[in-house]
Amino acid sequence: MSVTKWFSRMAVALGGFLIFVGIIVVGLFIISFLGVVDLSIIETENLQGLFLGLLLAIGLVDLVAGILLWRR
Repeated sequence: MSVTKWFSRMAVALGGFLIFVGIIVVGLFIISFLGVVDLSIIETENLQGLFLGLLLAIGLVDLVAGILLWRR
């Protein structure tokens, strides 16, 4: 498999993943903003660290996707 084809496939896979995660995050925001679900459980210290780590991981994956698309 050529390098260009590998980059294209990886960029498509990462883009799809980021779109999926973005839809979930926006949906959670809207649900909590409208008061359908109370997300006050996130206020505990253990879960705050977990969610910050998840957001950091999503940001790193987004950075990698941006680099792959830039090289393409």
